Amino acid sequence: MKKSRQAYIYAGLAILFWSTVPTAFKKGLQELEIIPMLTIASLTSTIILFFILIASGKISLLLKKDTKGLTHSAILGFINPFAYYLILLKAYQLLPAQIAQPLNMVWPIIFVFLSVIFLGKKIRKKSIIALLISFTGVFIISSRGDFFNYGQSDIRGITLALTSSIFFAFYFIMNMKDQRDETLKLFLNFLFGSIYLVIALLITEGWNFSGYSIPGIAASVYTGLFEMGITFLLWLKALNSSETTDKTSNLVYLAPFLSLVFVHFILHEPIYYTTPLGLILIVTGILIQNRKIQR
Repeated sequence: MKKSRQAYIYAGLAILFWSTVPTAFKKGLQELEIIPMLTIASLTSTIILFFILIASGKISLLLKKDTKGLTHSAILGFINPFAYYLILLKAYQLLPAQIAQPLNMVWPIIFVFLSVIFLGKKIRKKSIIALLISFTGVFIISSRGDFFNYGQSDIRGITLALTSSIFFAFYFIMNMKDQRDETLKLFLNFLFGSIYLVIALLITEGWNFSGYSIPGIAASVYTGLFEMGITFLLWLKALNSSETTDKTSNLVYLAPFLSLVFVHFILHEPIYYTTPLGLILIVTGILIQNRKIQR
């Protein structure tokens, strides 16, 4: 099988799994509180990433003494998965899935502006244009199909969804500065994040796990597998197998559109006409930002 064909197969599977995540979030939140759900998901992801380390022959990287790296992972683990997903899941709890997901998607645009502060980058004119286009999309999606009655929007939920994108953009910048192996970094980040979540769970819930339903646990495990764990490996394989990573990377923006199908038919959310319209604008802004300047 040609490498390019393999890349599209891996990318297609990753996009399919990611597109089901908003539905899994909402299903899990119908059964469990945020901290129990996220703790189960994070622990699942940590276990999966550990086995990925073994399968890829990188387990020896864990044995290297690297105090600086562990400190960095402890900080990043607090940002993601701990803080980032706590904020994001609260947004999902307050908003329809079709609104929470696209609002969280603006992180690549926010990343550009944070990189000015933390990486010393310069803002180009196209970045400002991209920001305006994407946030026009945010405004349209937030209107829930009614531009002239904006008061029906949940401002708290919208603020949390956008805040989660800021956290992820900051996490991405911090992660860029760390030159260690990507799988190792992700495993350690989730290991520390899981420790924080277990502590938070014991403080808030104690040792009483009797109220955990099977559907809630299943949705949490699914989230850990396909939002945080296996899908990461599939996406890396897609990028590594691709002849041109730019084309493969852009395929990821199909996921939010595909997720609307699952949201509609599984969660039975009526899709507002403003959701796909706003999504198109958000993705357009991101693609403008990512476009290479031709010499």
